[in-house]
Amino acid sequence: MEIKPEIAERIAKLEEKYKNSGQDLGSYLDGLLHDRYLTYWDYIHLDTLLSLQIPRTHFPDEEIFIMYHQITELYFKLIIHEQKQLIDDKLQRAEFFIKKVNRINNYFKALISSFEIMITGMEREQFLQYRMSLLPASGFQSAQYRMIELYATPMQNLVHLSMRDELASENELETLYENIYWKKGATDIETGEKTLTLKQFEYRYTPRFMRIANQVKNSTLYQKYLQLPENEKNNKDLIKALRTLDTNANVHWPLMHMGSAYRYLRREKETIDATGGTNWKQFLPPSYQKIIFFPELWSDQEKLDWGKQWVDHMFNPEK
Repeated sequence: MEIKPEIAERIAKLEEKYKNSGQDLGSYLDGLLHDRYLTYWDYIHLDTLLSLQIPRTHFPDEEIFIMYHQITELYFKLIIHEQKQLIDDKLQRAEFFIKKVNRINNYFKALISSFEIMITGMEREQFLQYRMSLLPASGFQSAQYRMIELYATPMQNLVHLSMRDELASENELETLYENIYWKKGATDIETGEKTLTLKQFEYRYTPRFMRIANQVKNSTLYQKYLQLPENEKNNKDLIKALRTLDTNANVHWPLMHMGSAYRYLRREKETIDATGGTNWKQFLPPSYQKIIFFPELWSDQEKLDWGKQWVDHMFNPEK
């Protein structure tokens, strides 16, 4: 059989590729002959994926709750995937930055728009029953979201608002981590005692969080932006994309959680505790936390009013 020139050229390239591997091309071709055809379900491990929903109760809506959180974590993984590429980038071009940040914004957009599933897509009565089997687990324990924050901005910007000015020049990551804002959300306001939810979370993930914090100490997304050449840094589309990311991550996303919490945990004369014991009424409102990834891109007045107009619109529509 005559071998076409283009095929012969590819064979030569393959021989060049594999000659340093310790095996000849023929061995790899034998493996290719014996290999099965790839199928869609094998490629994405579909059967495994669909087997990961394991409810703890008989309430049908619990499966919705599980799947939605799993989908959310996959979107978080996509966001981190893009963040890491930006952190590793050496070209310092606004075009690349914009493309990656816009991808992140698209993932957040999908998450924010889909949260209606959590707000109205389950029966409240079912939720209030099956949630009792989840104690002390909580969405608060999403490590990937904390990683997104660490990759996005220096830890000084994640310190609790009450300590942010005091620790603004602090460089010890351990000190900053002990005062990170989300720990206050799972600490008893009166006693200062950490909830079991927080203790479990810290034990499981603190080493990983500190590894990431050290890895990106001078190369978070915010710092990568500040390090861009002046003409690249002033790109209007880049500034718009970063501001959108800030509001997506630190205003709209927590507000969707507030909407869900009000839907399921608020009663006429009282509010129900979250499964992890988090003080969600003080923890979720963006106007309370004022977490801003890219503070240089916002005016003093915008920072002062951070999240307030969205909270007023959502919960006080008559204003």
